[in-house]
Amino acid sequence: MPRDLVPGLLARATEVLEAEFGALPAFEAALESAVDSAAMTRVLDATAQRLGDNYPYFHPLYAGQMLKPPHPVARTAYALAMTINPNNHARDGGRASSQMEIEAVDGIARMFGWAEGAGSYLGHLTSSGTLANLEALWIAGQLAPGKRVVGSEQAHYTHRRISAVLKLEYAAIAIDDSGRMNMNALETELQKGDVGTVVVTLGTTATGAVDPLHEVLALKQRYGFRVHVDGAYGGYFRLIPEALAEPARQAYSAIIEADSIVIDPHKHGLQPYGCGCVLFHDPGVGRFYKHDSPYTYFTSKELHLGEISLECSRAGAAAVALWATQRLLPLTPGGEFARGLAYGRAAALELDRRLRLDGGRYFQAPAAGAPELDIVVWKVNAEAPGRASELAQKIFAACAARDLHLALVELPLRWFEPQKVNGIKDSTGTVTCLRSVLMKPEHEAWLDRIWQRLTAACAEVIGE
Repeated sequence: MPRDLVPGLLARATEVLEAEFGALPAFEAALESAVDSAAMTRVLDATAQRLGDNYPYFHPLYAGQMLKPPHPVARTAYALAMTINPNNHARDGGRASSQMEIEAVDGIARMFGWAEGAGSYLGHLTSSGTLANLEALWIAGQLAPGKRVVGSEQAHYTHRRISAVLKLEYAAIAIDDSGRMNMNALETELQKGDVGTVVVTLGTTATGAVDPLHEVLALKQRYGFRVHVDGAYGGYFRLIPEALAEPARQAYSAIIEADSIVIDPHKHGLQPYGCGCVLFHDPGVGRFYKHDSPYTYFTSKELHLGEISLECSRAGAAAVALWATQRLLPLTPGGEFARGLAYGRAAALELDRRLRLDGGRYFQAPAAGAPELDIVVWKVNAEAPGRASELAQKIFAACAARDLHLALVELPLRWFEPQKVNGIKDSTGTVTCLRSVLMKPEHEAWLDRIWQRLTAACAEVIGE
């Protein structure tokens, strides 16, 4: 593991925090005095050993799922806040952390081009992207009761589940060979006249595909519906338009016109789990949250975040960690945070380039072209789809034996060159593919070592 900066940072910050409350009379915490420090040390040693039974998510050789280590400042700020354990529901449960949440959320809104300041939008943090999307679709249902929600076949599965919870009908829209929502298929659904909300995904979790938001917005002018942007994974790529291909760049430039946006700071935002964020362009939707509480909203006339959130108790520490991270690494194009995204994007393009230069010896890259963000997928080259899927599983295991951790994904066979089944070319059905999420800034520098382990695994499984 890399040298951990957090213990030193936390020790200093804890001294500063203790001084803030230094005027209070000293006391001994009952739960701490009831158990000696040696016993706590033994338990924590056992805890650390148990945590060793994990993939090395923090390491560049972990290039599988969407797991990015939180920044040391985020970890330190979160741990520091846990000394107080604020609750960002009412101001009396988290006075400082509530204000820090408002400021941090404002930084995210400005990243998307939404005006700064109270009254220009409505937004808050949530405990997850799932809850953030639930709130967005709940508001959509309030504004368009009885109307359907639609999203692409590659939209996150939670949209269908959330819609079911909210008693909203949901339909999946066909995708093109790049994994994006098919606009002709969408318009066919819109012509039925009962679509209230279109979920547009900027960065699908399977492949990082970017739905053509700008084209969806053009259809909105004709058919009238809400546009919800699920940018849980890909939202931060708004900061590096110069590193994106033109279709994705156009989609991100149009995000300012969305009705609602979700982003997960616990993905690319360098935050601990769980930290989601939902934003509404129209602050007037706050009327749907209005409720009475006989014991909470009396300590301040300022906004209590529980008044604009479906969740009640929420970890104020998540807001503190996000605020501190954005204070250190502002969400600005060309800044250090944006450069970190660009490094991952460059690593993905380079891995895709090498896969295509392989010439079919081991790999088949998607026929549509390079990845749109930092997720790379590829099929193992084999005569039949079933054999390709079997080899993908074996290569996955052989890579893990070399400490290279990838992921597996089921994708449409048509995305690749047609395969022969019993001597006949066929592009129907699906095939198990290998997948790599190159979201760590270190991945670019480690790509040679990743490639060496991958090709060695393939040579072992397939042969030279």
